[in-house]
Amino acid sequence: MKLYQVDAFTDRLFGGNPAAVVPLDHWLDDRLLQQIAGENNLSETAFLVPDEQGFALRWFTPTVEVDLCGHATLAAAWVVFHELGFAGERIRFQTASGALYVQRSARGLAMDFPARPGHPENDVDRYEQALGIAIREVRQARDTLVVVDDEDVVRDFQPDFDAIAALDTFAVMLSAPGSDCDFVSRFFAPAKGVPEDPVTGSAHCTLVPYWAERLDKTRLHARQVSARGGELFCALEGDRVQLEGQARCYLRGDLLL
Repeated sequence: MKLYQVDAFTDRLFGGNPAAVVPLDHWLDDRLLQQIAGENNLSETAFLVPDEQGFALRWFTPTVEVDLCGHATLAAAWVVFHELGFAGERIRFQTASGALYVQRSARGLAMDFPARPGHPENDVDRYEQALGIAIREVRQARDTLVVVDDEDVVRDFQPDFDAIAALDTFAVMLSAPGSDCDFVSRFFAPAKGVPEDPVTGSAHCTLVPYWAERLDKTRLHARQVSARGGELFCALEGDRVQLEGQARCYLRGDLLL
């Protein structure tokens, strides 16, 4: 089987978020899929199988399957367009989060994802104790959005992964207004095998509705300020979020099973 490693949400190698992509003719046993993802030891491995309308797509961290992943979807679309000979302008992926579409765009590839706005979380003190920082507000969706006032707090944050893993949430997103963009963020999911994710498309399904409301604009420029860094151009369109970014292929290889 072929395997590709693609750096997503970046225009350069060694930036953005690396994802493994494994095209399959048919689904393998779930245990084997999880073993492959664990062996890859990247935040996500995407597996795709052709279907009548495009491709079925699944995502695995090193330890669990997830219901939505942005950067591995972007990586999978790059492989379909550039390695599998797909000649169309838009790909349909059937996923655990419904049908997702990726199309060619002026900025690389554009993804159509469901919006996941968060609701206010009242127990701010618990997050301040776990993170060790002053917090403006907390919103809860699948992931927990923690908002602070200063971009430097996000950039300089030193996570206590044990404390974050002990919180009753899938992941924690830390976000603030940006100096050269609309907002910045970082993403931590240590309980799910991803201590810090370099660039997280699915997080922006919650980040974009929040910042669109707060900044009173529907088109947003975002940066994820991890060590690798990444850039996303986002838009809120009703109950959908549009995410645009670039990708670069780092590796082509063979799985020997």
